[in-house]
Amino acid sequence: MGLTGDHRIAELARQWRDAVVDTGFVPMSHRELELLLAALLDRLIGALTSDYFDSRVVAEVGAALVRANLTDPRVLSRSARELARLAELIAPYQDRLIPGLSDMARGYTEELLAVRARDQEMLHAAMADARMAAEARFRVVFDNAAIAIGIGDTTGRVLDANPALATMLGHPLSELRGMPVWELVHPADHDQVRSRVFDELVTTGSGTVRLEVRYLRADHTAGWVSWAVTLVPATAGRAAYLLVVGEDTTQRRALQAELHRQARHDPLTGLANRRQLVETLSRIIADADPDDRIGLGFMDLDGFKTVNDTYGHGVGDRLLTAVATRLAERIGDAILARVGGDEFVALLPPPCDAARVGSVAEALLAALDEPIAVDERRLTISACIGAVVTPVSGADAEKLLDAADAGLYRAKAAGPNRWVLHSVDITAGIGFSDPR
Repeated sequence: MGLTGDHRIAELARQWRDAVVDTGFVPMSHRELELLLAALLDRLIGALTSDYFDSRVVAEVGAALVRANLTDPRVLSRSARELARLAELIAPYQDRLIPGLSDMARGYTEELLAVRARDQEMLHAAMADARMAAEARFRVVFDNAAIAIGIGDTTGRVLDANPALATMLGHPLSELRGMPVWELVHPADHDQVRSRVFDELVTTGSGTVRLEVRYLRADHTAGWVSWAVTLVPATAGRAAYLLVVGEDTTQRRALQAELHRQARHDPLTGLANRRQLVETLSRIIADADPDDRIGLGFMDLDGFKTVNDTYGHGVGDRLLTAVATRLAERIGDAILARVGGDEFVALLPPPCDAARVGSVAEALLAALDEPIAVDERRLTISACIGAVVTPVSGADAEKLLDAADAGLYRAKAAGPNRWVLHSVDITAGIGFSDPR
């Protein structure tokens, strides 16, 4: 597509560099880091805009970040924030961006886990040497490992911790030693830790358990950590103890949650998108009683194409954002989604009847009565709404939306600033329209 030579890509590489350069030790100059990130952008854009989307190429971009020693938990979230700007640069392939960022996060995580595994292998090798007489070598690995490591007794008290664990928890080492583990685990996860570690592992007498739980920092905030807890059996002159190796997964979980949110929201207006609307409808259908009815209103702006043609798409986008804000203020407890272009959908969960749908439809049309200020202009816009009221139990989400969409065409045929109620039973295939 010729994007990689674009000055906007060079600027994005600089912004990406500035976002991650202070996250930890990076063994290269700022210029070298910028050139590396520019090359990764080149590969990422090529993969996202190629005829055949190869997720392995995108995953390799994430792995390359780890190999460049960009392993701080903040790197993924900051990178995702900066790379979100690619959406406008890779059109018409912007739909690939969120799956692509997910693949990049996967490649980053897999490479990071591989690095951590090698660290753990080094740790276990050092422990074997220490048991044979090289305690000093184990201490060097223990104190300098990038992963969090702790040692506890079988009653649940911390015996020792390395600096990485102390930093993660926000406690000085002197304070951690002797602390009950329950003060470091979120109360909601006490039962899981007690069951998996003390009831299962300690009682068995050997082995390793893996669990992901919340931990508590010294400032009382919580994070997520993935632990591998190994019971080291007792030997002559030494009691059994628990070796705990962990990776902070807080940022990874936050990134996954953000990617999940982005995949289900319209980036322009912040409203739910069609995917979330269908998922919400499907949940309502699954939980519905036989007599439950829902309302759906398909809304289309009158003359929006004229606004775009007259003032440009930038003004059109800002008008859509302002319209979305007004509609959201009037929607009440219904759900509002933007499903494309200038089309919006209002979903009214059970219980619902024609009166409730009519009230919401009138409120949405009234929301656009006053002109909308966009830049230096005051624009007037109206809308048509095709509404349906239908039994929902056993229905199909997509067919419900199709029925509402068909109602929209009836409303537009009736003239601007109108709404049409279409009572329908999807399962029976019957209905009637009532223009308002």
